[in-house]
Amino acid sequence: MKIYTRAGDKGETGLFFGGRVSKNDPRCEAYGSVDHVVSAMGTARAFCKDEKVKRIIIDIQNQLFTVGAELATLPENYDTMKDSYKIIVPEMVIELEQLIDELDSEVKLPPSFILPGASPGSAVLDLARTALREAERRILDVEELGQLVNRQIIPYINRLSDLLFMLARYEDRDLPDELITGQKINE
Repeated sequence: MKIYTRAGDKGETGLFFGGRVSKNDPRCEAYGSVDHVVSAMGTARAFCKDEKVKRIIIDIQNQLFTVGAELATLPENYDTMKDSYKIIVPEMVIELEQLIDELDSEVKLPPSFILPGASPGSAVLDLARTALREAERRILDVEELGQLVNRQIIPYINRLSDLLFMLARYEDRDLPDELITGQKINE
């Protein structure tokens, strides 16, 4: 099997379980943005030093493949996709909240904004978080068009951005706090 198919040379792409759309279709924008986050998180995983953070990132990357699959499936093909693959469910949001609470109990957050970049791992996690916020906006575009079958994706993505923030802080928990000005809080 060759890596190239030439099927997209005219600006269209095939969707999961059938259908073709323009490559700039809001659905493609949404799952493309999610793919961007998966790649950014892979970079974060390569730079992070904490093994717990790395394990959480791998789990999230796998869950984001689920989000991507859901977004890449037309509503009329969703039941077929759901019969073969996992979907985002409310329990996954609860699990994210539990992880956030767990990390929050181990990190002392400063009373001000945090300047990203205290370490390579946290810097890329913060970059992944901002990319996730972009993906969230693209997912909302799909939802506004009435094409988002599983609305549970929206709270999942929203909570995931909070988790990425906490993962970055957890990765840096032993480093000095930095304010948005770059000055240490205790100065």
